Amino acid sequence: MSGSNFVDYVKIFCRSGKGGAGSAHMRREKFVPKGGPDGGNGGRGGHIIVKGNRNYWTLIHLKFQRHIFAGDGESGGKQCSTGADGEDKIIEVPLGTVAKDGDTGETLFEITADGEERILVAGGRGGLGNVNFKSATFQTPRFAQPGEPAIEMSVVLELKVLADVGLVGFPNAGKSTLLSVVSAAKPEIADYPFTTLVPNLGIVEYRDFKSFVMADIPGIIEGAHTGKGIGLRFLRHIERNSILLFMVPADSDDIKESYLILLNELKQYNPELLDKARILAITKSDMIDDELQTEMETNLPDVPCIFISSVTGKGIMQLKDLMWQTLENSSLKTD
Repeated sequence: MSGSNFVDYVKIFCRSGKGGAGSAHMRREKFVPKGGPDGGNGGRGGHIIVKGNRNYWTLIHLKFQRHIFAGDGESGGKQCSTGADGEDKIIEVPLGTVAKDGDTGETLFEITADGEERILVAGGRGGLGNVNFKSATFQTPRFAQPGEPAIEMSVVLELKVLADVGLVGFPNAGKSTLLSVVSAAKPEIADYPFTTLVPNLGIVEYRDFKSFVMADIPGIIEGAHTGKGIGLRFLRHIERNSILLFMVPADSDDIKESYLILLNELKQYNPELLDKARILAITKSDMIDDELQTEMETNLPDVPCIFISSVTGKGIMQLKDLMWQTLENSSLKTD
């Protein structure tokens, strides 16, 4: 999932199909001089439908498909025949996609399950044929309803990555390195800030053939919730993670303070993020000795903490155990 093909935001223009007109046909047959009305109803206009597809990981297939139009319903016919419905247009999206009104920003719905379908823009209803207006006192209505017009709207589709564990930390905290060690993912790793420019997903194998999904989110800086750095663009991906793994390097000036800064950025962006289970991993701990580690343990935040090193493998298995146990506890709470 490289930077060139990961797309998590698209804005598209949608137009549903208009409804077909009802028919005002009068029955005309040999030996039936006054057959009365027999006009059928118009067909429904096509819907624009959003459907979840677990095989998609990005919105890149919609990047150059900015106009999506559904088919119009056909008019009703004689002998009470109903017009054909317009062709529906189905937009397949990855799980975790949020649809918003492009003009107001209002959230319309979220797609979180494979095969889940939601109508994004409804097609116009078909008009009633004249046979529907016949009554005992009005035998020959010579009019019918027109179909409802099409609906046009701009829609924004935003992808929020679905993962069990989300990595939260400053640039160069070692998030990508950890992901490459515990999974088969191959994120770009380098010794400079903002190496990760898109979320990377990896499947972490655990004991007894169990596994869970970990997401490496681009680094957050202080003030990210106001748009500084690139954190604001990707903070929404953290909303979908079951638990949050905070990562602070062992050579930080103050580990507790760094953790609180990260926590504050999440709080300012969305206070509900603080309800998620949290773990703190102190990375690059191969650079410190046991005595210094013991001293640092006295000034750590009140969350489960573990010292790890992705280079030497220190604490990696214990971290997996802690993450799995936290995931199980989180699922029990939601159940």
